[in-house]
Amino acid sequence: MSETSPARSILAGTAQGTVIATQEALSFWGGVDPATARVIDVHHPLHGSCLTGAVLMMPSSRGSCTGSGVLLDLVLNGRAPAALIFSEAEDVLTLGALIASELFGKPLPVLRLEPGAFAALAKATTVQISEKAIEADGLRLSVSPPASSALDLTEADRAMMDGRDGIAVQQAMRIICAMAVQQGARSLVDVTQAHIDGCIYASPANLTFAEKMAELGAQVRVPTTMNAISVDRANWQTQGVAHGFGDPAARLADAYVRMGCRPTFTCSPYLLDSAPKSGEPIAWAESNAVIFANSVLGARTAKHPDFLDLCIALTGRAPFSGVYLDEHRKARRIIEVEVPAGVDDAFWPLLGYLAGHAAPDRIPLLRGLAEAQPSRDDLKALCAAFGTTSAAPMLHVEGVTPEADGADAADADHAVITHDDLAAGWKNLNSGPEEVELIAIGSPHASLQECRALAAVLDGRKRHPNAAIIVTAGNAVIADARADGTLARLEQSGVQVVPDLCWCSISEPVFPTRTRAVMTNSGKYAHYGPGLSGRAVRLGSLADCVTAALTGRVPVRLPAWLS
Repeated sequence: MSETSPARSILAGTAQGTVIATQEALSFWGGVDPATARVIDVHHPLHGSCLTGAVLMMPSSRGSCTGSGVLLDLVLNGRAPAALIFSEAEDVLTLGALIASELFGKPLPVLRLEPGAFAALAKATTVQISEKAIEADGLRLSVSPPASSALDLTEADRAMMDGRDGIAVQQAMRIICAMAVQQGARSLVDVTQAHIDGCIYASPANLTFAEKMAELGAQVRVPTTMNAISVDRANWQTQGVAHGFGDPAARLADAYVRMGCRPTFTCSPYLLDSAPKSGEPIAWAESNAVIFANSVLGARTAKHPDFLDLCIALTGRAPFSGVYLDEHRKARRIIEVEVPAGVDDAFWPLLGYLAGHAAPDRIPLLRGLAEAQPSRDDLKALCAAFGTTSAAPMLHVEGVTPEADGADAADADHAVITHDDLAAGWKNLNSGPEEVELIAIGSPHASLQECRALAAVLDGRKRHPNAAIIVTAGNAVIADARADGTLARLEQSGVQVVPDLCWCSISEPVFPTRTRAVMTNSGKYAHYGPGLSGRAVRLGSLADCVTAALTGRVPVRLPAWLS
């Protein structure tokens, strides 16, 4: 057998299975059905593949922090891959596998290979993994043991690790330290606040974890906000939501509230009065929130996976690695953007989606956008769409975002997003029919300015009887919209404004069951929506969404600025 460069064990274990390999990262949340382990991301090369029992090889994960919960659910129900093999650093799925091992005694091997070894192994049909070697089709890769470097822990860290503050905190510190070591961190860092993503009922595993920690007496020690949840907490029972889904979804939210989390229920925590300041070290989960916090606010947070977010909130400590450090906030890819004349608000989610494809594994610096003068809502749409196609926790926009000046690393490479790229991306996200039965606004949660803009464009006109229009927003924004009359204007036009939920957690019957096609102004939902809802989803501007709401149809064509 031939010897090649060694592999690194991230989480030890043994496995064997058929190789499923891809060069494109995958988000398990929104990309893999936890009930079947099939890939449901219609834009991914593995769409339709079943991952159960396979050795899954991909560069890294991408997208939602909730992927850790999906993987944990797959493990607990016997539907998980046999092993995960990456060629780059990866945290989200690794954390899910770590929780499965630490809390539930179900190990799942995670390994990282050098690019050459990864490429060679990806050609194999079946793989056998031991703690010392990977063997496949005449190929043998020696496996180095997991990293075991000592962390420089404070006296308080050690006290938490030794159980001074109870079993929940002790377990949380063990998980944080294990992740810190595999990330190459040498110490932990204090954080000022946290944001919990694991409160979405993506799978029963999320509830199992949260209730287990709550029963152990867990209490957060830094101010902690909560992401959107999976039901309208006050109204789900009257909305026709099945008890078998609504009850565990509400219990999940309640478990985090019992642990001291603030019931904000929004995926846009940067819209709250508690939004962090520039340079502030925080611990946020939820991909769009993380990218916005780093990129637009200049705060500092890794893209913490579900479960790790709570562990950090319980201890106030996070691995001091990644974009907490100056050197890791540099742009390693400079993307020149050919900006068409007269762009509208649909340009920004489209650009974010394409920028993620252009920089799937590194922080980019986008050039050529300053004259377009993006608003905060434009940047919100850009960051959210970027997070669906890139694993990077931030981006820079030259002349716009606070750290863009001098952000390019010395070894940064270059890419271009052309007019043709924009047109091809638009067509890719507009494959649905002209007839539209549902207009989806608020992914991420709508801001007050977005609600006002929608009310202004509707201008009192009533929606078409065959076209529902739903806005998801946080309670704080809804309260402000009610106070200034915006909510009343929207409701007069037939708009339904829904709290607590977001489009990435909404389900039937709140999602209208008769819907065949959806129009959205969100690049994030245009990507995830087809897999999550089973419907065609089209991307458009706010004006396109209003046209759909008023007429029930929008022509399938390029926008004027791309024609």
